[in-house]
Amino acid sequence: MPAHRPSLVPLPTHLAHRPGHFTLDAHTTVRVSPGAGPAADLLRTLLAPATGLPLSPASDGPFVLALDPGLGGLGEEGYGLTVGPDAVLLRAAHLTGLLRGIQTIRQLLPVEALSSTPQADVPWRLPCVEISDVPRHGWRGFMLDVARHFQPVGLLRRYVDLLALHKLNVLHLHLTDDQGWRMPVAAYPLLTEVGGRRAEPFPHQGAYTREELTGLVAYAAARGVTVVPEIEMPGHVRAAIAAYPELGTVPGRRLDVWPRWGVCDTVLGVHEPVLDFCRTVLDEVMDVFPAPYVHIGGDECPTTEWAASPAARERAAAEGLPDTDALRDWFLGRIGAHLVERGRTPVAWAETGDGLPADFTLMTWREPEHTRLALKRGHSVISCQHRSAYLDYPQSPAPDEPLAQPGVLVDLRAVHEHEPPTATGTTGELLGAQAHLWTEYVSTPEHVDHMVFPRLCALADRAWHGSPSWPHFRDRLDAHAARLAALGVRHGPLDPYAPIPHCSGKELP
Repeated sequence: MPAHRPSLVPLPTHLAHRPGHFTLDAHTTVRVSPGAGPAADLLRTLLAPATGLPLSPASDGPFVLALDPGLGGLGEEGYGLTVGPDAVLLRAAHLTGLLRGIQTIRQLLPVEALSSTPQADVPWRLPCVEISDVPRHGWRGFMLDVARHFQPVGLLRRYVDLLALHKLNVLHLHLTDDQGWRMPVAAYPLLTEVGGRRAEPFPHQGAYTREELTGLVAYAAARGVTVVPEIEMPGHVRAAIAAYPELGTVPGRRLDVWPRWGVCDTVLGVHEPVLDFCRTVLDEVMDVFPAPYVHIGGDECPTTEWAASPAARERAAAEGLPDTDALRDWFLGRIGAHLVERGRTPVAWAETGDGLPADFTLMTWREPEHTRLALKRGHSVISCQHRSAYLDYPQSPAPDEPLAQPGVLVDLRAVHEHEPPTATGTTGELLGAQAHLWTEYVSTPEHVDHMVFPRLCALADRAWHGSPSWPHFRDRLDAHAARLAALGVRHGPLDPYAPIPHCSGKELP
């Protein structure tokens, strides 16, 4: 592909190349319409490290950022971009659309513009284009599991920038699990002091401060990314019970933070103080994370402890439930109602979606048919089908592929060719798609990069544009890899079936 026609990922909805280019230099000024100031701030923040250009404001500047209500048909995130030899015009009906357009401008510039260090003697030229761009799906997300292996907030900010570059708009943080609790809760300090430490077989610990998380939320919002928190319940809670034994089905039983992977059979009790605990935790979560969605887990909840518990059996009988297995949906329903009362939408993992109120948004991850069933039951659904969206699965059959979660091969093409299932004539809504990185076997930032990229590029391309053309995406990805390199991304193989260098970071089981 000609060098003057940059390969964009994701592909814009409508793109036309024109002759010529616009040159940004020290004299280029920016004209900003009322309300578009945050977009101008982001433009300068992103371009200044490499270019050193001031991009000063001016009422007659040739680089125009404009909020235009007349473009309301492009929705919250749509934008129009015209680059001519003498002027640049970026327009959108909403600020978020301008933020998306700025990421396109970054990709149109020479790859050196993505560097974090000054680049001397680079002509900062934008090729002349006409772009009209609207996302296919409203939810385009990535989940990072920081419970199994903690990652510092600096990595989370870096991933916010990477998501924004690819026009992904949700960072979903899996903050708690059997193996670790990373979210501070003022009323329950032992959640991080005890639940944030794992002793065996390899010592591991970490937790965020409230200030780090609120700072991350603001950093992401400035880039058009929403941070969605997840607090697992009523299963995947061994770390919480290790900190506060009274929360368990067997109150007072002393347990440690779980040192193994897989599904732990320790679950929350169903007595009223446990529900109070969950509400208190989620109240603080909602105070830190203003996202309209709060994920409360809900998957892989063994019921053997409830079946053996007289208190749980009494609770099931008192609630008119057929058996203790039904306590899982009862529990989630009670906690979900608390979120709804406070104006938030509860999100849960769904095996089938059966038994949860329709006001739950479901992440369907097992089988495509579960997505169709959830839509038929009236749920909003985010497709996360594990055979195409679980980035902890091997991406290559090469013998030197770094240690990852055992499972089916999910190569680059499988991610790009996945089509979220739909169900016609239903009241539910397919919100979009999301990729996940579970970190049982992924401990270092280097390994995170290797597992996530370039596969996340494939999900971003399909979720934004929707074109199933694998050859076209693959051609664009070759050029896009230079951008990833400029950002320091140590990505996995572009060709999953070629030999790859081994990831050098030490991996903890």
